[in-house]
Amino acid sequence: MKNHVDRPAQGGEAIKWDDQFRPVVPAFPIIPFIEGDGTGPDIWSAAQPVFDTAVETAYQGRRHIIWREVLAGEKAQQAYGDDNPLPAETLETISRYGVAIKGPLTTQVGGGFRSLNVALRQILDLYACIRPVRHFPGIPSPVCNPEKVDIVIFRENTEDVYAGVEWPAGSPEAKDILDFINSKAKAGGMNILSTDSAVGIKPMSEFNSCRLVRRAIRYAIENGRKSVTLVHKGNIMKYTEGAFRDWGYQVAREEFKGLTVTERELGEKYISGVPEDLLVIKDRIADAMFQQLLLRPEEFDVIATPNLNGDYLSDAAAAQVGGLGMAPGANIGDRCAIFEATHGTAPKYAGLDKINPGSLILSGVEMLRFMGWDEAAELVVSALTRTIAQKIVTYDLARQMEGAHEVRCSEFGAAIRENMGKE
Repeated sequence: MKNHVDRPAQGGEAIKWDDQFRPVVPAFPIIPFIEGDGTGPDIWSAAQPVFDTAVETAYQGRRHIIWREVLAGEKAQQAYGDDNPLPAETLETISRYGVAIKGPLTTQVGGGFRSLNVALRQILDLYACIRPVRHFPGIPSPVCNPEKVDIVIFRENTEDVYAGVEWPAGSPEAKDILDFINSKAKAGGMNILSTDSAVGIKPMSEFNSCRLVRRAIRYAIENGRKSVTLVHKGNIMKYTEGAFRDWGYQVAREEFKGLTVTERELGEKYISGVPEDLLVIKDRIADAMFQQLLLRPEEFDVIATPNLNGDYLSDAAAAQVGGLGMAPGANIGDRCAIFEATHGTAPKYAGLDKINPGSLILSGVEMLRFMGWDEAAELVVSALTRTIAQKIVTYDLARQMEGAHEVRCSEFGAAIRENMGKE
């Protein structure tokens, strides 16, 4: 395959980043895309025309996205060989052009990367996994009041148990580490660990925790949100997740002084309520948070959490508003961002033009907003909302909706385009 890294698409420019780690977007940006595996090509074929129609409708030719395909997963293996599902060219191109979008990827069994999605995040240092969760009227939900859910989850993306530092039970490496740990535990009067255990390391650093919380607080302030909740299991894991909580409060106190107030300070100083210009910083234990997210979702706005908690919470929250089929995702660093469908590849539906493209379409909405193209983003959201209200939906939603008109993946995208710009 030809190498395109040094040959930018004609008429397009790369997205740059300013000193505040915000994208500086030209009128004609080059945006790499990964179709994805399984149903990835189906949902991309439905989603891309939606994005292009929205941009054209909003800006009448003054702005335009120049798409550029890069390969990963099965398509990369076909082009480069079975041992190369994530080519260096793909990483270089995404890094060079600053913003990309992708479908779901399958990690092959039997070696190589543990997860292509995790590898992309770690190699490109996309430390913030951002998952907005909201309900669209008409979408079936297992809860009584899904409209109360309107949160944005910031999940730390680079460490915690996802760092992938682990050894199997009985391995020499595991035994060496257990011997070392047990020597320290014995000296400190702690419990001894079984030497036939598997071993995994849970790293959690001040630097990575702080930059995640910093981005969450900035987002909340810039988007008129009312609170940021630090979700952790610090009552048990005191030096990892407990430290995440403490570092989060430290960031709010030292870097956003005069803009934030803690829940405790709120009770002490502001009896009549929160001043309009202050963001409330609070924290919740992870297991309690699952219950509160079900019972009182309206009390939460932006959530910042370590990696594993964020994985569970984002899927649980998505379930309240109808599932992953309508859940967007973004992985953002200081100089690069990838927006992605949050569901899997669903290989049994590949090529059937059946799957719901909503997750990828809404991820594109988040990409447009991140680029500052809010007019185009709102056109997509309003058209999607109108299409669902007309009960024009794919099979996953149609089977739960009375009187629904079931359409194919491509037809759902076409219906959204048809509704674009209508009042």
